Amino acid sequence: MAAFSQTSKPIKIALIASKTGPAEQFGRETERGVRIALDQLTGGTMTVLGRKIELIVKDDQFKPDMSKALLTEAFADDGADLAIGTSWSGGALAMAPVAEEYRKILVVDPAVADSLTGSAWNRYLFRANRNSFQDALASAAALKDGDSIAFLAPDYVFGKDGVAAFKEAIKALKIKVDVAHEEFVPQSTTDFTAPMQRILGRFKGASGKKYIVVIWGAGNPTRKISELVPAGERIDFVAVGGPNHEHARMWSGLPLIGGMAYFYTFPKNPMNDAFVAESLKRYKVPPDGFTASGFISVAAILSGLRKAGSTDSEKLIAAMEGMDFDTPKGRLTFRKEDHQAIQPMYVFRMKGASGNSEWDLLDPVREVPAGELPVPLQVKKR
Repeated sequence: MAAFSQTSKPIKIALIASKTGPAEQFGRETERGVRIALDQLTGGTMTVLGRKIELIVKDDQFKPDMSKALLTEAFADDGADLAIGTSWSGGALAMAPVAEEYRKILVVDPAVADSLTGSAWNRYLFRANRNSFQDALASAAALKDGDSIAFLAPDYVFGKDGVAAFKEAIKALKIKVDVAHEEFVPQSTTDFTAPMQRILGRFKGASGKKYIVVIWGAGNPTRKISELVPAGERIDFVAVGGPNHEHARMWSGLPLIGGMAYFYTFPKNPMNDAFVAESLKRYKVPPDGFTASGFISVAAILSGLRKAGSTDSEKLIAAMEGMDFDTPKGRLTFRKEDHQAIQPMYVFRMKGASGNSEWDLLDPVREVPAGELPVPLQVKKR
């Protein structure tokens, strides 16, 4: 491993996040996780390889042209060595070619669209966070043979990829589920009366337990949708990707199950204990899934830098492909072929009432080991 002196120029990491706009919650929590990880995983020194770490934070305002422009600015003008981002899949897809153009690593986070490790992938993209298919596999694992489902999702890449991934997950897990309907609506939709009428119409005569699978990012409408279910009719909900804290509080008491990558009470290990304690100390709330994904992305970057002994992109790629790294949810592995982190997931159920605190809203159903999650390889062999 190469050695550097304390006087060497800093290692610059750019964080592109949607700090304003509909994904503001996600951007805020991701930044919190990044900052906690940089502190905890460097022992409070903010150094790695003997060099100071400089974090550059930019707000893309949930606009794809801004996502692309800010990553370009970070690499071309700010001299960033690596980048993390962004808070939504449309923005991350706009950023992907920039990483390839500048030949610098972009750790995709928290965007989950499968195309980012599929059709839109390039060798400079790594994702320590989960992808849509991992979300779908964990959520589909909550269903049983004979259930009937309908989808409600936003009409853009995140929703389209999410529905496609969920349908493939059902097949991969060999669960015999009836898909009654697929409903795609604009991300800006506020009145769900017409979509729900179509879903309810397709559910008539359906066998087994009925679920609406809601695949949505910021401004999740599940509570609003639940109010449109007629009295006396039992329809449960499936959340894909799991709620952040704000969503969990809004969903309290709903008949809702799902799959998720992280909830602060689920992993049992010292790193997670320290992470939760620091989040409570700094921000007065436990970390949610987006806080965890920011932490995990930094854990991957620091592990890669230490292994490579360099910020050189080619050396980092060689070091990170197939690399194992420790995180608050356990040990993850970057798959060599597409740089997707292979990881365990969780099936959860909403509590009927809050538990030991205002944030204790989910019960673990089970941890699904990575070996039980057949994540397909979507990129062409190199």
